[in-house]
Amino acid sequence: MPQSNIKTTRIELIRTKARIKVASKGLDLLKLKRASLVLEFFELARQIQLLKANLRKSVERAMDSIKIAEVDAGRISLERIAIEQTPVLAGVEAKNVMGVRIPNVNIEKGGMLSIAYELISVPTAVEDARRNYRKLFQLLIDVAEKESSLRKLLHEIEKLNRRANAIENVVIPNLKEKSSYIKQRLEDLERDQIVSLKFIKRKMVNG
Repeated sequence: MPQSNIKTTRIELIRTKARIKVASKGLDLLKLKRASLVLEFFELARQIQLLKANLRKSVERAMDSIKIAEVDAGRISLERIAIEQTPVLAGVEAKNVMGVRIPNVNIEKGGMLSIAYELISVPTAVEDARRNYRKLFQLLIDVAEKESSLRKLLHEIEKLNRRANAIENVVIPNLKEKSSYIKQRLEDLERDQIVSLKFIKRKMVNG
């Protein structure tokens, strides 16, 4: 703000000091929120790392089990059983983490056996394959959900960084500079008034 546009009054000085306090408190809250989100970010990253460590094994297990099921039941029988399965349904809700809305995927217990499925004799190998793919599906959903949450948290952390930096490096320094300028101008005016009063007093005495 150009100094020529600054009101050099005591009221303006009080207002400016109040704005500095508000900005400082706001900065503290932003930093606290950012710290909480960073902790959540690293916890999610740790969980994703663990899930991905299991993902490869889960894929291999599922593929091996479907090969065994195909040998045991035959491709045609396997395809018929697959068609007779009820679809798996998933719903996405928003979960609030420190003001950030992250996805929360809920899977209905899909893959529940249909009546047609229950009426036929299902080989153990087929049921093993079905169970392994169900676990793999859940694992993939968990990874996708957490990676999406991780991106949203990262975006919010970057946004908080920009806001905190703007307040800390621009807003507060400008307000402090303004406060110092007003204070200096008021002190100068006060000295001028004292000098003027002394001059008037001397004139009246020497009158």
